[in-house]
Amino acid sequence: MKQASDFYNPVTPTKELSKIVGPSPKSRAEIIKHLWVYIKKHNLQKPDNRRVILCDKKLKNVFNTDEINMFQMTKQLQKHLLRIVK
Repeated sequence: MKQASDFYNPVTPTKELSKIVGPSPKSRAEIIKHLWVYIKKHNLQKPDNRRVILCDKKLKNVFNTDEINMFQMTKQLQKHLLRIVK
């Protein structure tokens, strides 16, 4: 039987990321979905280029920058996902 992709295996968000997505273990896909809900709810996409995320205080604590490209965001996210040891 083929093992599930890491994209769907549960991981625990770091303290900084959990302030946005919650502390409970989630798949990487769920975390990205929660991030986008947060970004849209707080209107954090740059108006003239919606691929760029304008970081508020919580996002700055995660990504250490004022703005981040959505593709870089998913790469940087890896630093804030703690693997669950079985």
